[in-house]
Amino acid sequence: MRSLPRRHDVFGSDISLTTVDEVVDRLLDPEVDGLVVVIANVHSIMTSRRRPELADAVRNADIATADGVPLVWALRASGIDSAVRVTGIDVMRGALAKGTTERIRHYFYGSTEPVLRRLVSSIERDYQGIQVAGAQSPPFQTITDSELAGHAGRIRAASPDIVWVGLGMPKQELWMERVRDHLPGITLVGVGAAFDWVAGTTPMAPEWMRQRGLEWLYRLGMEPRRMWRRYAYNNPAFLALLIGRWIRTTAPRLVGRFRRP
Repeated sequence: MRSLPRRHDVFGSDISLTTVDEVVDRLLDPEVDGLVVVIANVHSIMTSRRRPELADAVRNADIATADGVPLVWALRASGIDSAVRVTGIDVMRGALAKGTTERIRHYFYGSTEPVLRRLVSSIERDYQGIQVAGAQSPPFQTITDSELAGHAGRIRAASPDIVWVGLGMPKQELWMERVRDHLPGITLVGVGAAFDWVAGTTPMAPEWMRQRGLEWLYRLGMEPRRMWRRYAYNNPAFLALLIGRWIRTTAPRLVGRFRRP
């Protein structure tokens, strides 16, 4: 099995230095004996700073990608010039496309029954030959240990290679941390809102907004009541940390260049 991507600290969370293609290749590697993949964004980083159990879940994941332009900015401010964005939707689409030839079995855990039906229908239409092992919509509330074991048993019975988890952050990260020992050899990937985007039940932000780190603004406009609390604190706090990192790292290098004779 190939070694996992090296990681770099982003304000208390270790983020993997990788690309979409590298993550997809690892997910489909026949020698991989189950991975846990976290797709981290500003919300993940800032919530991890307040919730130790989430910080542990991100730290214990085999891969934690930089989903969000602000995380890429933070990595580049630390001197990681090669850092790129690795989103859940891109990883999922890449694995679905390449997995058709690899005969990968996919399982979808999360969201609602109507969304799952549309998701599976969309995937089977767009990815000819895809193997869907199953889909499950869990209760909205936190599940008990006995329910967790039951859900894990249902997943094992379906024999998937990859379980795509669409519970939203931090619920999906905490669920993967709890269930990973119940699902040996099965890869878990938390992809958040990707279920709704692939199913077509929620529109994605335009590409120009995604490239400029403005996806949060689009989502705030779409769901202001649900999103405003998240962005009112997390975005300004992350920006303050980012400016501080830039002052400590990038600014001295620039000053040094101007001082050279």
